[in-house]
Amino acid sequence: MSNIYLPRNASKAQLRAAENARKNRVEIVKAYSHGQVSRRDLVKWGLITAGGVIAPIGGLSPFVKSARADSGGIPTGASPSPLFRAQPFSQPMLRLEVLNPKPAVCTDDPSGDPKKMVVSAAQSGLQGNDAERCACQEKMNVDAALGGGVGPCEGRPFDPRPGKEDYFAHQLWHDFEPKVAYDITQRGARTNPNGNIEFRFHPNMPVQDENSMWTFDGTVPPKLVLGRYGEPILFRHHNGLPADVKKNNGFGRHTISTHEHNGHHGYENDGFTGAFFYPGQYYDYHWPIKLAGFSTINKEASDPRAGGPADNGGINKVAGDWRETMSTHWFHDHMFSFTAQNVYKGNAAMFNIYSALDRGAEDINDGVNFRLPSGRADKSGKSWGNLDYDVNLMVADKAFDPAGQLYFDIFNLDGFLGDVMTVNACYKPFFQVEPRKYRFRILNASVSRFFKIGLADERGNPVQFTQIGNDGNLLPNTVPLTEMDEQGIAERYDIVIDFSKFNGKKLYLVNLCEHQDGTKPSRDLRLADAWANKSNDPCVGKFLEFQVVKPLAYPDESQVPAQLIPNPVMPAPVRTRTFEFGKGGGQDGLPWTIKVDGGQSFNADYVRSSALPQIGTSEIWVLKNGGGGWDHPIHIHFEEGQILSRNGARPSPAESGRKDVYRLKPSGEVRIQMQFREFAGMYMEHCHNTQHEDNAMLVRWDINGGGTVALDAPNPSPQGQYGKTPTTVPTKI
Repeated sequence: MSNIYLPRNASKAQLRAAENARKNRVEIVKAYSHGQVSRRDLVKWGLITAGGVIAPIGGLSPFVKSARADSGGIPTGASPSPLFRAQPFSQPMLRLEVLNPKPAVCTDDPSGDPKKMVVSAAQSGLQGNDAERCACQEKMNVDAALGGGVGPCEGRPFDPRPGKEDYFAHQLWHDFEPKVAYDITQRGARTNPNGNIEFRFHPNMPVQDENSMWTFDGTVPPKLVLGRYGEPILFRHHNGLPADVKKNNGFGRHTISTHEHNGHHGYENDGFTGAFFYPGQYYDYHWPIKLAGFSTINKEASDPRAGGPADNGGINKVAGDWRETMSTHWFHDHMFSFTAQNVYKGNAAMFNIYSALDRGAEDINDGVNFRLPSGRADKSGKSWGNLDYDVNLMVADKAFDPAGQLYFDIFNLDGFLGDVMTVNACYKPFFQVEPRKYRFRILNASVSRFFKIGLADERGNPVQFTQIGNDGNLLPNTVPLTEMDEQGIAERYDIVIDFSKFNGKKLYLVNLCEHQDGTKPSRDLRLADAWANKSNDPCVGKFLEFQVVKPLAYPDESQVPAQLIPNPVMPAPVRTRTFEFGKGGGQDGLPWTIKVDGGQSFNADYVRSSALPQIGTSEIWVLKNGGGGWDHPIHIHFEEGQILSRNGARPSPAESGRKDVYRLKPSGEVRIQMQFREFAGMYMEHCHNTQHEDNAMLVRWDINGGGTVALDAPNPSPQGQYGKTPTTVPTKI
């Protein structure tokens, strides 16, 4: 029995008790999201126990057993989410909406071609090149709800003291000057004017209120950016959320920070958790889209495997290591202590990166292009980025209150689980396909839920597919499977399904991974049992139906090579560091902690730096689960690593490539090797069960350019008072 949601056949008394408890918790969640109480207050008042779970208080805790419960032991958790008679597989799946960039004009003069985007305006006290690199300090009026007065239009940290202006300035800006620019606003839910699409998860379900969901442009479907090597991006993110922190429908914080997961770029563009910006401001993120190793490997840009797709069908060669080529990324909010709420509320999108190897045009046969399923350039007129047969899937569990509005509960500190499966913000949709090969880029976009996805035919029999990627990277070798490994939060699995033998039939993606609570998966079911719904977890079973009913548009020329991208060769490591992820003993009394090299267990504090790896070096990092029966998907910012061993054994074929999220599994240990190149600054490492991250399993580390002092942390305000706060230097450099 799930410890989060009551079954749909629960008694009326159980449902009433659960709804009363939920309403009581909602009021506390609302006060927390408004900043009226802190996490420390909740601990001090006894609402959260020292173990990090809600105290067993009647009328509040979802874990207090009801006096009216049948057979004893059924918790008064939240009531099941209402479905309003929505039936599975009764609506088509929305494809992600591709954002369209403009050509970038890099100038300190705000005048320019209106068809292009000026990516930096004049700076107060700065001229020329500095004006483009540093945050824009043009003044604007600040809303009274944010303190009034005036402040800078850009929320990127800026230190106005002479000689300090390059604090959070774009690194290597002029080496990788933006060629295209995106201009997008975070805002409340609204109808999408492109197709008149209302913001609802199913036609039978209610339209979401404006402040129930906060998404890019405030609309569904979720968004998709297409980038390519050799074409740096300026991503201007406007904060269009309400200035009044109380206008959030009970959860979510209106300050945001955008993490591009896991680009090779400077800390100023990484979405650092403390570098958040306010309603009315924007933040210019510079995504150079460069191959790691560009300063030392293939410096002359002569290798055609290291490149991006040119518009004429050729290759724009770039410097760097072709073995560092990335493919499937995403970007999402990283607001300190509110990542879970903001991402769950809609601050998440996907990002496909195209290359000479993975160009998104299956008919271009130049001896470099893998020709993975995508579409044909001779049909579309596009030499890269064809999406006809290249499909992004954002898989996430959601929960709804009795009115059908999105619901979130911060009191499940082990992890928040929804009871409704969605794909691309659609409740259990169908997707019509042709009888040919398709590529699917699957992102686990949940807060705390793990998935294990299998493929079945109409009778529940397993169907083989091929895994080609893990996280942002193509694997060294493709892996034939009928079901994937468990997929932790934020992991991406790229697979290819061949529908050619199933014309006129249906196939299903099936979730085999069962949760009883947010700590970890309780078990993985056999495909036959998940198909037959032999689980009390409402998110186990079929969740996406493929209907093989579309006629074949043209012959399938796509390929799935057995060998893709080998791992880079790393220099010898200079040291080993151990990060232990545990519970209890932190300085703030919050449940989740990280211990570095056997030292003290700390709660998250982005002012404190716990490691200073030196630029140009390689290290071994040991990621250790401190026990207690939890699982932690650990994400390390900036650089992909290679798993050397898992619990002393070699990694599986599906984990053999580069990764940026590492599932520790209960009491597990993963040894990885990483290297630190080309960019310096402050980065993060944290559990991507974002309830763990927010409470407070996050540690900061810095890439240092040769010294022994970490950077000061940002201290943003809407008035631009970026006073720097002191930093603790780690004892082990």
